[in-house]
Amino acid sequence: MATITSKLYCVKCKKQKATSKCAGCLQDFCYNHLIEHHEQLSGELDKVEMDHDFVRQTLVEQLNDSKNDSLIEQINKWEEDSIIKIQQIAEECKQLLFQHTNKYINPIKINLDKLTDQLRQAREENDFNEIDLKEFKEKLTQLSQKLDKPLNISITQNSASIINKISVVIPSEQLFPPMNININTQWIQNGITIAGGYGQGKQLNQLSYPCGLYVDDDDQSIYIADYLNHRIIQWNYDDNQSQVIAGGNGQGNRIDQLNSPKDVIVDKKNDSLIICDSGNRRVVQWSRRNSTNQQVIISDIDCSRLAMDNNGDLYVSDLEKNEVRRWKIGDKTGIIVAGGNGKGNHLNQFNGSSSIFIDQDYSVYVSDLYNNRVMKWMKGAKEGIIVAGGQGRGNSLQQLSSPNGLIVDQSGNVYVADGDNNRIMRWVKGSKQGCIVVGGNGEGKQANKFNYIKDLSFDQQGNLYVIDSDNARVQKFHVHSD
Repeated sequence: MATITSKLYCVKCKKQKATSKCAGCLQDFCYNHLIEHHEQLSGELDKVEMDHDFVRQTLVEQLNDSKNDSLIEQINKWEEDSIIKIQQIAEECKQLLFQHTNKYINPIKINLDKLTDQLRQAREENDFNEIDLKEFKEKLTQLSQKLDKPLNISITQNSASIINKISVVIPSEQLFPPMNININTQWIQNGITIAGGYGQGKQLNQLSYPCGLYVDDDDQSIYIADYLNHRIIQWNYDDNQSQVIAGGNGQGNRIDQLNSPKDVIVDKKNDSLIICDSGNRRVVQWSRRNSTNQQVIISDIDCSRLAMDNNGDLYVSDLEKNEVRRWKIGDKTGIIVAGGNGKGNHLNQFNGSSSIFIDQDYSVYVSDLYNNRVMKWMKGAKEGIIVAGGQGRGNSLQQLSSPNGLIVDQSGNVYVADGDNNRIMRWVKGSKQGCIVVGGNGEGKQANKFNYIKDLSFDQQGNLYVIDSDNARVQKFHVHSD
């Protein structure tokens, strides 16, 4: 814990004595006060262990959640009433319920077990300091927040048929930045490469002009639309391992092939990927449980980017028609919710409708690529309003240059990938200029530089992920903990 130094002033008694420096707080203590300091730290570790036990008890309670029991009772009652005709559907519903609950709880249990081992080792070896305690507390807080997040699962019945078909309803999830992100949040300026970074290529550790990005905290992985490799890659958070999750069978238009995919999102309700298969002018659905289960859900569309609202409605931007359409489940054509008035720079037009984001009020945000602006179309509006850029192409704080990916936080602040300016910008709601979040240091391969940004996302801890397309990598920027 400490190293012995020459006679210095003890931080506690202020007397010049033989002192030891604490490796955690880096302060000098005499022998008596060093023992006292360690006893204080030991007391704090006791508190961490008590909090740890509470989190574990909460985990056990959620694993035995009575709400799951009530849902199973509903399924069993329906099964008994319908006997043989509905037994297969009932079994499918049970499995989906268990799989989703376990998928949510198991990562928490794994991380809590890791923390258990770390606490045990710290106590047994009597080797810990303030830095270790801070890390233990932060991990416990993150695990507690995840356990407190409700699953919000329910059962629905379709009464139109003689035998009511039931299904497990898992609400769709929109990618909002976590609540702890605000206009004062800052990120460490040097990113770390978590995917790719080995040049353009087709090996599993390489990417080729990646385009779209989706961060899934539930299964601790990210999904990447690997544009010129015609595949979707899944990268795990912890072990830095990747696998082809869709496509990867060469460029083509077969149902098991992709052609220049631009975007990918996760449909949690159906446990599937929705992919913008731009070269084939279609949107496809790809099961995460069965790699041979694919289907075309939208055809004949110049799709650029995808989004899904909290109702499970799908939004697709059409780069050529300069419009965004919404498809409800079962729709054949979709309805225009933004643009659709030809190419132009008026408030009711786009010139290259690219990335899209849907907020909780169902307003549609669109990166207007060649007009160098971000537009917001409120639900039912006939034209949009400019919320970022719109002052011509340039690199001042009032301008954007080929904006791509965007996310809007719950306060209405816009985070946008300023593609040609190689920076991520934050535009506070109502502001006439933005501020640089990361990047803005020119084009390059260094940890604080980019070479054409295509997309961005956040995880639930507030860490920022950026697709650095021409460098064929995904960069992660850790949020400042202060």
